[in-house]
Amino acid sequence: MKYTLKNKDIELTDDEVKEIVKQNQVKEVKEEKVVGVAIMSKLGGIKFQSTKTTFKEAVEEGEANLSDANLRGANLRGADLSEANLIGADLSDANLSDANLSEANLSDANLIGANLSDANLSDANLIGANLRGAELQNAKFYGRGGTRKITKAQLPDFLNAIGFQVEE
Repeated sequence: MKYTLKNKDIELTDDEVKEIVKQNQVKEVKEEKVVGVAIMSKLGGIKFQSTKTTFKEAVEEGEANLSDANLRGANLRGADLSEANLIGADLSDANLSDANLSEANLSDANLIGANLSDANLSDANLIGANLRGAELQNAKFYGRGGTRKITKAQLPDFLNAIGFQVEE
């Protein structure tokens, strides 16, 4: 078949035309850019894709299942994560200061070195969570209260575990 390209006549077979169209479609797909934040799984692969531009906005969408999510070092300052499913999530070194984590499920979460200052953790499930080195200044843990009791003799060990040194 004859075609005119930039005022020049050229002849192409049907197969050549199909190949040109195919290459052009591949080029368009390669040039398409995904805008937003991808939250990765701890095991690799995308756990949740958002069109939002910050981790804070992405996790606040509410539809995300953040269990086992890799949020290491994420800036989630002031994020509303109340009732969020963060089971087994890696939040190490994340900034969660001023965040609302009330009633969030943080069981088995990695919170090593996380900044939880002024965070609301009332009624949050922290069973198995690792808070080693976490900043807990002014964090709120009050709520309905737990059923587990400790003795007065265990109190110094408990306070030491959450960063307090008991003086006699």
